[in-house]
Amino acid sequence: MGLRDTIFGRTKQVAPKLDNLFALPNAAITLQSELDLVTSGQAGLCFKASSGESTLETDDDIKALLDFDPTNTSVTLTTDDLGFRWLVITDPDLDSQVTRLHAANTSMVEHGLGPRLLCAVFGFKPATPPGEGSVRLVYLLKQGTFYPFAPTGANARDNELELRVRSFLGSDLPMEQDLSRWMALWNLPVR
Repeated sequence: MGLRDTIFGRTKQVAPKLDNLFALPNAAITLQSELDLVTSGQAGLCFKASSGESTLETDDDIKALLDFDPTNTSVTLTTDDLGFRWLVITDPDLDSQVTRLHAANTSMVEHGLGPRLLCAVFGFKPATPPGEGSVRLVYLLKQGTFYPFAPTGANARDNELELRVRSFLGSDLPMEQDLSRWMALWNLPVR
């Protein structure tokens, strides 16, 4: 960064940290043994909608960029109520979810779309319902850290369950220590 960037308030974009995603399958063993949580079969990648010179016009353009078959129904694209785009993968195998989201992240970074990437989300549900509730593990791509999000209703969350998940996974995953970054992601397309 030079003097002009400082004067005009430009900042250098932070590259996404992708490799910590691969710690999740081992952490899932802890989630199952300690909290009876298993994968919901869904994971999602959230990114900013297209703008500027790197516009991807259609969902098929995005799937082609990410090397996904446009007719594959296990991969869908949706827009949330805030205008963010979600690539949602439906796959019962957590290892496959992680590998496919890592590949999608890598492809977007290689095509100059890394600054658009926001987070990845992995759904977990009780193995024996009703359990203590469902949890989404949110991976903050710029920080390379995870945090749990446990929605219980339209605008309610189970903070106690989130803190319990953090306490069990603290040695398995890089957990986000700054609780102000534990944002509520309401109306997620990932169950």
